[in-house]
Amino acid sequence: MLTCLIYFDVMFNLLIALHAMIGAKWQMACPDANQEASAHQKGASMLSYTMDLEKRSTWLRATPSEAEQALPYFCTEAGAFFALERFMTERSHKDAYLIFYTLGGAGLVEQGDQTVTVGQGQALLMDCRTPQRYRTDPSRHHWYHLWAHVNGAGAQTIGEMMGLPKLQPVPLPLSDVEASFDTIFQNMAQEGYAQSLRVSLALDELMTGIALASGTESAGTDFDAVAVARSYMERHCQEDLHVEDIAREASVSTSQLIRLFKRQLGTTPHSYLLRYRITQAKKLLGETALPVSEIAQRVGFASESNFSYRFSQMVGQSPSAYRAGTPRLYREIVNP
Repeated sequence: MLTCLIYFDVMFNLLIALHAMIGAKWQMACPDANQEASAHQKGASMLSYTMDLEKRSTWLRATPSEAEQALPYFCTEAGAFFALERFMTERSHKDAYLIFYTLGGAGLVEQGDQTVTVGQGQALLMDCRTPQRYRTDPSRHHWYHLWAHVNGAGAQTIGEMMGLPKLQPVPLPLSDVEASFDTIFQNMAQEGYAQSLRVSLALDELMTGIALASGTESAGTDFDAVAVARSYMERHCQEDLHVEDIAREASVSTSQLIRLFKRQLGTTPHSYLLRYRITQAKKLLGETALPVSEIAQRVGFASESNFSYRFSQMVGQSPSAYRAGTPRLYREIVNP
């Protein structure tokens, strides 16, 4: 066992060095099925694991290019692990999100004061930036699962919307998940922009599926509060609204309303209201002959100058320029 560990350590470091030199993607087979290791260096994250895996397990790795990192999603590692009862990984930090999907058996995932079981047909999204531990559920003796480490602006947005690091296993159809992972496995170790796009789209399907399933399972008062707040803001957008008033209308605290908006809509109540006002202003600019000053009042801005500043900031052109570039479909409003 000691000889095996030393050999693996040397070869692993050699592969990393070669990869850094050539800057290319590389693929690596699954480590020794019975490998155990731990590593902790000053300034580095702690990692401890027991790779109790069947030989058919696979592990793919890649180093995305700058172009790939600009995509909404990109994958650095993925695999299919047929884990046995001693399988375990514990780490303090990894700069990535992690998707699990259980094919058979079950896994136990621990993070903070949370412990969840990811059973057959369930998926889980986890933020690895806080300490975590995952292992085969002792009562099931095996955990056959697909997994992928994911990064990108899209992944961060989904994570924030779902309220991570909250752990929430959700059911997903096996056929959909297998199709997405097949695309990832077939393309992530290949060079080419087309391959990178396929991986990003497959990750988008996985992440969106998890987020939607999570939202369905959380449906109820949280969504009612957001819906009430949105309706109130839209009906009173011309008024001087404050987040405290909106929260009171939705029967939640101000901090809870902000948290719910971030989780469900990926934005804040203030930002949502501002974007709604600008959208209504676009409609009035394109469909009416109202003066800009009156449009500003109708959508809730205290002054034309403030409206023009916000509009230009968000749209990239002034209200007058936007109107000039809009097809003349508006009608004259008489006695508005």
